Amino acid sequence: MSQSTGTFEQARQFFLDGIAHYQAGRMEAAERCFAASLDLVPGRPSTLTNLGASRLKLGRADDAVAVLREAVAAEPANAEAWGHLAGGLAELGRAEEALDAVGQAVRLQPANGAAWLLRATLQRERGLHGDARNAYREALAHGADPDLVRFALGALEQQPVAAPPRHYVEQLFDSYAEGFDEHLVHGLHYRGPELLCEGLARARYGSALDLGCGTGLAAPLLRSRCDRLAGVDLSAVMVERARARGLYDEVQQADLVDALRAAPRAHDLLFAADVFIYVGALEAVFAAAACALRAGGEFCFSVEAADGASDWELRMSLRYAHAEGYIRMLAGQHGFAVRRLSRHPLRIDQGQPVTGLFAWLDRPGHTV
Repeated sequence: MSQSTGTFEQARQFFLDGIAHYQAGRMEAAERCFAASLDLVPGRPSTLTNLGASRLKLGRADDAVAVLREAVAAEPANAEAWGHLAGGLAELGRAEEALDAVGQAVRLQPANGAAWLLRATLQRERGLHGDARNAYREALAHGADPDLVRFALGALEQQPVAAPPRHYVEQLFDSYAEGFDEHLVHGLHYRGPELLCEGLARARYGSALDLGCGTGLAAPLLRSRCDRLAGVDLSAVMVERARARGLYDEVQQADLVDALRAAPRAHDLLFAADVFIYVGALEAVFAAAACALRAGGEFCFSVEAADGASDWELRMSLRYAHAEGYIRMLAGQHGFAVRRLSRHPLRIDQGQPVTGLFAWLDRPGHTV
């Protein structure tokens, strides 16, 4: 076997090993194999494409975009590379470039449901609602997740579904986990946990549950006020980050309603900062919260404030907003006393403050 043939075969084996690692979710190993393959045989579009895809999975969009540009330059008809490039550009906030790239992907591969879905998302975020509707329908016709497509179309067509697909929320926050705190606090000027803590009625609680705890932003504020502090979140990656803080006694990956139902009369404080914007209709949440709280306990949370005629609405951001009258109605139905409702900026979105409604509810009874 000649040296060049041996080199090619070694590169091919690295490539195949990389594919196996990628399919098994071992992204760091996949990246190493694809990079080793390129060292031996530089410039191969298929290897560049898979290296870029691996780097996207690792949250390194800048590095991914660099090699994906090489891939499409070497092979302009590579629809897969164009699709990954569009995803990387979208993660970097370069929406116009991302739209151009995903346009190339669907032109080259019109039956690519994932590319149509990304195109629809980018168009919706750019305010191109008519184009987005058409792209979502193309995505649905070509095998994209029907629950996710119908959820997004519900916002565009003002026929919102009562709750987002569970896997959508899990994947969303799995992907947000890297750099989440920095972006939310410093980029979006988010102060939800601080504002909620400022309104708490008691200096000390026996047991508190942080609903939708995310990476644990609220934990430093709550830890000194609670004998026991637990957290719950849908995202496995967020749960890992929250546990790593070392401030919770327990963090579980679960749906928050399921977690509340599983712990009757277990808590003195339920805390939910900016969580219900990913829930929708809140009837089940209030019923479960009433079950989980001890007499004299508190239920505090923030939502985006809706001022229309509806109890709740699904916004173009794919976040829900809730009306003050709806919160008061649910509180009355489930035995809560409204101690305080107030409005404050929740975060900055596209340069504009989002009005939040902050609620502090009490469950009547003797405080233990």
